[in-house]
Amino acid sequence: MEEPEVTIKLTCDEATILSDWLERLQMTDLSNTVDDPAAWAPIHRIAGQLDKMLPALFFPDYDVRLEEARRRLRPLDDDSQD
Repeated sequence: MEEPEVTIKLTCDEATILSDWLERLQMTDLSNTVDDPAAWAPIHRIAGQLDKMLPALFFPDYDVRLEEARRRLRPLDDDSQD
């Protein structure tokens, strides 16, 4: 019997931030963070789907777009980023 799929909906800003975080996570020593090898399958699948759905990841101004998304998603009372 095939397992049912789960759908997660994100805004473009949320997807951009998550994609960036997953990319940074995958570039670190993950054995300290991801201690279960089974977790890698969904991590890679989510990262791959985000890459396909976010063409802005490959735009020359991606860093600017990423920072704008971060700014929009930060809580209004977050004074630590001034």
